[in-house]
Amino acid sequence: MSGSARLALCATLATLAASCALLPLVEDSGWLLQAMVLLGVQAVIGVLARRVPLARPLTIAAQALAGLLLLTLAFARDQAIAGVLPTPAAFRELGRLLSTGVDDVERYAIPAPGTTGIELLLIGGVLVVGLVVDALAVTFRSAAPAGLPLLALFSIAAGLSEGGSDWLWFLAAGAGYLLLLLAEGRDRLSQWGRVFTGGTGPRGQGRASSGLDVGSTSPSPVRTGRRIGVLALGIALAVPAVLPSLDGGLLDQQAGNRARGNGTGGTVSAVDPAVSLRESLNQPEDKEVLRYRTSSPETRDMYLRIVALDKFDGSSWKPSERPVRDIPDILPSPAGLGPDIRTNRVETQLQAADWYAQNWLPLPYPVSEVRLDGRWRFEPEGRTIVGDRGQTTRGIRYAVSSLAVDPTAAQLSQAPPPPPELLREYTQVPDSLPSVVAQTADKVTRGASNAYEQAVKLQDWFSLEGGFRYDTQVETGSGSKAIARFLRDREGFCVHFSFSMAAMARTLNIPARVAVGFTPGTAQTDGSMSVGLRDAHAWPELYFEGIGWTRFEPTPSRGTQPDYTIEELPSDDGSAQPLPRPSRSTEPSTRPSPSESCTVDMKRLGECGGPAPKEPDEDDKDSGFPWVRVTLISGGALAAVAIPLLPLLWRVRTRSRRLGETAGRTPEAATARTVAAWQELLDTGWDYGIPPDDSLTPRKAAARVVGVGKLTGPPAEAAHRVAAAVEETWYAPRPRPAAGLTEDVRLVAAGLREAATKPARLRALLLPRSASRITEQAARRWAEVLDRWRTSAWRRRLTNLRFPSRQRG
Repeated sequence: MSGSARLALCATLATLAASCALLPLVEDSGWLLQAMVLLGVQAVIGVLARRVPLARPLTIAAQALAGLLLLTLAFARDQAIAGVLPTPAAFRELGRLLSTGVDDVERYAIPAPGTTGIELLLIGGVLVVGLVVDALAVTFRSAAPAGLPLLALFSIAAGLSEGGSDWLWFLAAGAGYLLLLLAEGRDRLSQWGRVFTGGTGPRGQGRASSGLDVGSTSPSPVRTGRRIGVLALGIALAVPAVLPSLDGGLLDQQAGNRARGNGTGGTVSAVDPAVSLRESLNQPEDKEVLRYRTSSPETRDMYLRIVALDKFDGSSWKPSERPVRDIPDILPSPAGLGPDIRTNRVETQLQAADWYAQNWLPLPYPVSEVRLDGRWRFEPEGRTIVGDRGQTTRGIRYAVSSLAVDPTAAQLSQAPPPPPELLREYTQVPDSLPSVVAQTADKVTRGASNAYEQAVKLQDWFSLEGGFRYDTQVETGSGSKAIARFLRDREGFCVHFSFSMAAMARTLNIPARVAVGFTPGTAQTDGSMSVGLRDAHAWPELYFEGIGWTRFEPTPSRGTQPDYTIEELPSDDGSAQPLPRPSRSTEPSTRPSPSESCTVDMKRLGECGGPAPKEPDEDDKDSGFPWVRVTLISGGALAAVAIPLLPLLWRVRTRSRRLGETAGRTPEAATARTVAAWQELLDTGWDYGIPPDDSLTPRKAAARVVGVGKLTGPPAEAAHRVAAAVEETWYAPRPRPAAGLTEDVRLVAAGLREAATKPARLRALLLPRSASRITEQAARRWAEVLDRWRTSAWRRRLTNLRFPSRQRG
């Protein structure tokens, strides 16, 4: 096997090793076998293109074209010519699958089902990374930078993975990269021929070693490289695990899990579960998420809570990082709940759908007992259950006991102040919160005599009196600016209503947080309740001492407002009458539907109109992922960064090739190295404003570089040594190999750089004048192609076909 083919094989193996880090992201691992086959074909195309040989850009283009054809064959063969050649319909199908894959990534938790769209993203990503690695390591013979795309592939997988074995995939990726470096080093070393090891053992006596003998008793460069690689890999694994200052490192399971540890150890990491609410509410199909049966005779307050968002940093609401522990048999009493509050024990059996996979367990609040199997942990502050080491809700059955807390308006209005610690934590608002939020809260609640009345006024203002419109097409946002925009435009959905009410409550010194979960769902003919995607919801929870965290419902036409918020408000004369309670139809249905049923009172209040009319361009805004725009912007940004750097990259590559000293030890190789060093000296002078003059002898050309470049001392002597060496190479009958030319050229370059001004140094680095040789090389390559074509047999055959002979036999 040739050196190029061996490098290509190692590049392919390194890419596949790094791709193994993606395995925990998807349930089915069959995609990796398919990616292995396609990546191997793409690598073979590269080997054949380099053997022709094609120019390097043409080799990369051939591999990219092969990858496109392979993806067409695998995912859009029905729309392609002969199953391979892509057509516009095939491109549309690939674009549709990519858009579907992006949606599936946002929708499903890890491990996600192996949908066609997700498989296309995985396999296409592996092919792209494999192409970049092959181009860097094999086509351009620079294996070291090839580690960057491998690191990017592993980093993406490690950042998304829920598993606790990321270090195994890091070992695989690191071993693949070291194998690639070893193969490149061996290929470079082999071009030198035999290396004298000077060993004293039986394998080293009286002969020269190639330096690649594994069994050699003397240390060879390859064996030394192996030791360095193993040592570096060991340090990379050991340091993050040992140093306590590197929290969240590669081996820290918090980076991959939502919860970890035993006993009382571990934490729940901050996530943003609200980001998918808008997508869930706008799904064209209301897929069933879970079903449950409950002993409660009334299900309108059976909200299923997933997580509590209690940290508001100005950019978003999210859960705090808190310790988790094993689930106790009986959960502790809810914070703040006193003995005088009426409660009822409720038993509920739940089953999640087979496709629904996330780390947080939907539960009624407050739950007192949970019975389920699997790796689950308990977070006491938010009273949430979170999966450990990749545990998800997919198809899980579980039973819970919970409390139906039923406080009265009088109990809430007479609640004493909350504890100072809780008040301080749950009333924090960021400095970036616009003043209009606090001003609006103060204006809306004017006249309220206690925190409870303030909370009810806020709820009624959002749901009835403030002129807000429920619209799931409004742009999602939970930060300070989004809240101010919502208060100004007065249109949004549950995210905007709950986040805004919680923020306003905090400005009134009322402890508040936001709960994310599901409304009760829809009754079925068999007595169960079905919860669908469109039942996804967010609502504020406010704290009252003696009652605990209490649900409010500010979102119009969604869910139900609790009894304690619409009952008679306490007054001295007792003349106030209870407000009518909006009720929800419990008529059985055979399929899940959104919890948006309209009551008579809602109709009277004008909250039951049809969907808001769309703007003319609204469908265009939400027609799917903007692939064309993203591609154009990404391509433009990449071009803006890459094009200015092309002269620099070409110059670095050319200098490395000329001064690499890897061409062997023959007289011809020594001559080539001397000429290359001289050419590099002239081009370096050209970069600093000393253009080459072919009419000058090497001795005069060197004197010109020394004089114009203001070289003195060792740099000037080095320039004359290189000139003398190239003169001897060109004119002496038997030239002697010159040593140290690489160091001499680098010494001249350092002298020119030191004597030049800062603008000149910057110009020589970023816009080297010698880069104009690219056009010369391109013209020379084109002339070579034309010469090959003129002398090829194919040209003669085509000429004979076009101009057949007129002679007759």
